[in-house]
Amino acid sequence: MKRVILLTAFACAQTVAVWAQDRPLAMNQGQMNQIDRDGNGAVDRSEYQAFMTTAFSNLDKNKDGSLSPDEARVLNAKQFAAADANRDGKVTQNEFLNRVMADFKTADRNGDGSLQ
Repeated sequence: MKRVILLTAFACAQTVAVWAQDRPLAMNQGQMNQIDRDGNGAVDRSEYQAFMTTAFSNLDKNKDGSLSPDEARVLNAKQFAAADANRDGKVTQNEFLNRVMADFKTADRNGDGSLQ
């Protein structure tokens, strides 16, 4: 299994690990299975992006299209700041997806577009 250095969030009732850019963790098999929608044993870019889009939506409690620090409690201050690209104190869905997909690319060390 590839080591994963990913910024993410909990997807409401789903059990998902928080991947921090400063603290590498490997996804366990249960987490891989949850994200691996086609069951091929790997999480590809589109599966990960779809999962993270849902995670963002679940975290955005007031449905304003951005996460406040209160809504993103699963992120520490350093992680929140890394995602808040324009430094306005909130993380938009675009900022969130840009950050997690950049982290996905970093974790995909062989460049095959999937994490195993």
